[in-house]
Amino acid sequence: MPNWFWAALAMVMIVEGIGPLLIPNRWRQYLRQVAESEAGQLRQIGGTLVVIGSVCLYFIVN
Repeated sequence: MPNWFWAALAMVMIVEGIGPLLIPNRWRQYLRQVAESEAGQLRQIGGTLVVIGSVCLYFIVN
């Protein structure tokens, strides 16, 4: 796999780890709220994140 893939994976891990590292109790509450959300709402959130991430990646690469 290319080096950029591993760099991107490492950045995701860093960003994902900030919440539980700095505010573990609030992070736990957030996860409970997400787990109780409707499937359609989670799909909308996921789709929005994919679109935003794709646009950001487009501007970074070009």
